[in-house]
Amino acid sequence: MIKSCAIKFAVLAGLGFASVLGVRAALAQDKAAGQSAAAGASNQDQNIQEYVALLRKDVRSQKSAVMSQVMQLDPDQAAKFWPIYRDYDAALTKLNDMRVANIQEYTRSYTNITDAKADELVHNAMSYQKQRAELLAQSYDKMKQALGGITAARFLMVESQMLLIIDLQIDSSLPIVGSSQD
Repeated sequence: MIKSCAIKFAVLAGLGFASVLGVRAALAQDKAAGQSAAAGASNQDQNIQEYVALLRKDVRSQKSAVMSQVMQLDPDQAAKFWPIYRDYDAALTKLNDMRVANIQEYTRSYTNITDAKADELVHNAMSYQKQRAELLAQSYDKMKQALGGITAARFLMVESQMLLIIDLQIDSSLPIVGSSQD
């Protein structure tokens, strides 16, 4: 059951992130067709925002379903677990806004990026990773305090696996810095 849920989540995450990041290729085609850069940037931002909103809705729903199946909580445990998880997910969503902005900036500039811009984007990405790790650790501590070490460890393992799947999908979809291919 766990593998089945993880596979479904991986497929959804892969399709969703491929769609979000595929916007870059579609916009490159639009520009080649003669659209103005200003209109292209405006369309790009709007398309990405719409894709991200849809993706977040779908991924959040799938993550909750996987988490629910794997955690196997009784009603008393669920009453303690889900408020902590919702707080964690809300904070993660805010952090992900920072990541999305960084990715958007990267996709706009990766073909002709400066050393300074590359350094800035890398530091932003590392800051995101650090803040996410700190959030996960804080949530683990809250889970452990409310539900015990085993349940908290199960949460951490499942959440970490899902985050790794998402990270892999995002990172593997991004073009290599300095490349001119879309």
